[in-house]
Amino acid sequence: MVNSSAALSSAMTLSLLCASLFEAESFSITSPRGSRSIHDVHTNLHMAATSTSAETNPRLEGLAFDLDDGTRKSHSVAQNSSFVSGFFRGLSTREAYSKLLTSLYFVYTAMEDTFDSTSEDMVKVMDNSELRRVDALSLDMEYFYGPGWEKIITPSRAAKKYADRVLEVGRDQPKLLIAHQYTRYLGDLFGGQMMSGMATRSLNLEDGNGVAFYTFNDINSAKDFITTWYQKLNELDLTAKEKQEIVDEANYVFELNIEILEELEGSALKAAWTLAWRSFREKMSF
Repeated sequence: MVNSSAALSSAMTLSLLCASLFEAESFSITSPRGSRSIHDVHTNLHMAATSTSAETNPRLEGLAFDLDDGTRKSHSVAQNSSFVSGFFRGLSTREAYSKLLTSLYFVYTAMEDTFDSTSEDMVKVMDNSELRRVDALSLDMEYFYGPGWEKIITPSRAAKKYADRVLEVGRDQPKLLIAHQYTRYLGDLFGGQMMSGMATRSLNLEDGNGVAFYTFNDINSAKDFITTWYQKLNELDLTAKEKQEIVDEANYVFELNIEILEELEGSALKAAWTLAWRSFREKMSF
């Protein structure tokens, strides 16, 4: 049984584990049966996501399986902890959250510009307009920075490094862009609704402002969309060497995302507590 996927291990790790790990500094979950590790959470999440049979679930074969398995093996608990802690820091203040979105704006601009300019057919096959995020991030930039935001924002060190890597592989090894599509987009889609709600509650955002990045209006069913995306992924005509290179790149993408999160200032524990408290108040109708 595969314990996680690349999407779970990157942005899905961020979105799904953040919902469960309110002990953000110790990174364990206390339940009536005791403490559960991140490995246990990954296992449970993957079992839920792969409840269908191997014959009908494209995640259990082909390149999808290679990416799931290959990225799981290289992601340590410390790396997963960095993702969770970093995202909670991003929720600690509006400034930290806007900086996170700003970094992602530069990353996605590099990604989507490269998808437009590449001549690699396999990348174009995996590129879906419904997944693209630059327009949504532009709305968030307008909300946080106001008119003329394009002249205000600048990429952080980690964001520039990430964007430069996208441009590099787009120029020299365009098939590796598939790893960037896989690692970021699927996690954004899978965890978008959850992460939008977390940001809204933690930062007291109103009327859907500041969360356009996490909103996919053109996709009715994330599950169905991802299943179809995996099927197309498995149909790509890649050699064993090329598949391994894509897996290796997906692991590197994970590291690049961690570097962006580690730049954020703020208290992860404070953000987690604020989110938990506001959720409690909502449920109790205070």
